[in-house]
Amino acid sequence: MIEIENVTKRYGDQVALDGISFTVEKGEILGFLGPNGAGKSTAMNILTGYISTSEGNVRIDGIDMLKNPEAAKRKIGYLPEIPPLYLDMTVEEYLKFVHKIKKVKSDAIEPSMIRIMSLVKISDVRKRLIKNLSKGYKQRVGLAQALVGDPEVLILDEPTVGLDPKQIIEIRNLIQQIGKKHTIMLSSHILSEVSAICHRVIIINKGKIVASGTPEELSKKVNNSNKILLRVKGAKQDIYKKIREMEDVELVKDQGVHEPGTVDLLVEAKDDIDIRETLFLSLSRAGFVILMMKGKDIDLEEIFLEVTTTSNKGGIQ
Repeated sequence: MIEIENVTKRYGDQVALDGISFTVEKGEILGFLGPNGAGKSTAMNILTGYISTSEGNVRIDGIDMLKNPEAAKRKIGYLPEIPPLYLDMTVEEYLKFVHKIKKVKSDAIEPSMIRIMSLVKISDVRKRLIKNLSKGYKQRVGLAQALVGDPEVLILDEPTVGLDPKQIIEIRNLIQQIGKKHTIMLSSHILSEVSAICHRVIIINKGKIVASGTPEELSKKVNNSNKILLRVKGAKQDIYKKIREMEDVELVKDQGVHEPGTVDLLVEAKDDIDIRETLFLSLSRAGFVILMMKGKDIDLEEIFLEVTTTSNKGGIQ
């Protein structure tokens, strides 16, 4: 549905995007992540046809954005970080206006409005001025305008920014519902939100893609054998001392008590060293009973930090 092929964008001597390529399949919800200045906003502006590429091609459902921009843009609904709302209009007036500028046929406007307002749950405020709505409702109105014209692709840039936890959950559920019938590309700094909503994640840094895959796939690709969660029976100080005697151990952190007479610890070894076997033998020979040993789960936040730090050379694909 979305094809980005060897896209480069230059601003004078500055390279904002450096030959990135990826696709988004029909019906997929893709998380598009990156630190500030990574080129994420540039990529989204190119994808929506707001700015052109220096090199490379963008196709929406097979339609070239450069050669046939109007047809390509008809297939896209866009919600920028700051929703493009006219605050002195009522919700109803604003959505009618959006329908007209998107060239929806006159006899189709009212049925379309009823359907969209019902979908994003703003029917009860259709007569209210937008400026008097809460931020959560304004975000819903912004999402409603992106749905006008029934586009196959939705580009959502920070759709939950500034919302309270309850509003975030409501918008997240709404996006998941809409994603059943639309292809969605979602940018967000709330990484737990991306993990909950998105089927796949692309992380961009310094104009290049540094990671691509499902959160589960990325977690497996990030080396995690040097971080071990332990539950050991015995006195905490004695266990601490024994583990600290191991030369490859970098860090030991208390994870609290979850069973009487035991201690939970996070043991971190030096880089690229798998200490599981050595740790097991050392503790068992000292007479400690190991009730649990497992690799620490890597969440999306840790993956993001891993692949966007300046020391990262290549990224993970």
